[in-house]
Amino acid sequence: MRKVTLIPGDGIGPEVVDAARMCISATGVEIEWEVYPAGQTALERYGKLVPDELLESIRRNKVALKGPIITPVGSGFRSVNVFLRKELDLFACVRPAKIYPGVRTRYDVVDLVVIRENTEDLYAGIEFAEGEDATRDLIDLVSRYGKGYIREDSGISLKAISRFGSERIVRFAFEYALANGRKKVTAVHKANILKFSDGLFLEVAREVAEEYRDRVEFEDIIVDNLSMQLIQRPERFDVLVLPNLYGDIVSDLCAGLVGGLGVAPGANIGNEVAVFEPVHGSAPKYAGLNKVNPLATILSGVMLLDHIGEHTHARRLEEAVIEVLKEGKALTYDLLPPGEQDRAVGTREMAEEICRKLA
Repeated sequence: MRKVTLIPGDGIGPEVVDAARMCISATGVEIEWEVYPAGQTALERYGKLVPDELLESIRRNKVALKGPIITPVGSGFRSVNVFLRKELDLFACVRPAKIYPGVRTRYDVVDLVVIRENTEDLYAGIEFAEGEDATRDLIDLVSRYGKGYIREDSGISLKAISRFGSERIVRFAFEYALANGRKKVTAVHKANILKFSDGLFLEVAREVAEEYRDRVEFEDIIVDNLSMQLIQRPERFDVLVLPNLYGDIVSDLCAGLVGGLGVAPGANIGNEVAVFEPVHGSAPKYAGLNKVNPLATILSGVMLLDHIGEHTHARRLEEAVIEVLKEGKALTYDLLPPGEQDRAVGTREMAEEICRKLA
């Protein structure tokens, strides 16, 4: 029996995680869940946002299913999610964007994967606050080396991209493509302007691509052009690999192409550990109302099953989701056309219908 760490999360987290656990169990896969809180719930219960026991469980089990988490204001943490990614070296964020039958979108065919570097770039959090001594020193340093002028009343965030970080995320993207039958990897950048950070990312991407050129097609594209192309012709893309900031923005754009965050699963993966979670947030105003769409978390469960080698169970669960969507009889409010919300079912009821398809 496989042990998996389960993090219910905050807000709507416990409801969507329970729905996913229910559906995963209905496939017949044998999983023992080790349940630990994080975020606001953990702070209230244990006085820590991320209990040591939780980290030990994830490291021991190598895989976790996680709900969305609230990071309390003034806690000292920039983000619980960022902390987990750094602490566990979850360097690759994987976010598929796929149109499922029955989900309302403006497009007919979208089936791509966003692979985002998780540890570097502006989101690494190397920042200097306006007015601090260190900030003034940095401004003086920039001026002294003739690198430009920064106003004295500026806050500064550093964008650092390394050869190491770039190589491992690009290689991850190519290996993901090979493992999942994908044909093309597109490296996304702004190297025309940011020549020493994005320029390095692009240089490394091209070097890595050479090793795979007989097996996977490669191209690169400037991020603003990508944004336009995704709206006009999303079907031309397959696997996108991006630095941290661009990846965060583009992954939400891609979720919009396929129906919204309610159908956007995700994973944060490292060499040793993988944590699967929906892309959406904790939506505390909906907590306990049995109202929200559980599909992003259930589809994250599909990714988890594939990751641990339970491919047959993963396909059965995904097919059960598709069947429920096609029938259109047990959908949460956000999946229904305007004016038809009165026939919406709750979070649990939708999950139960998926489970019935698996029986």
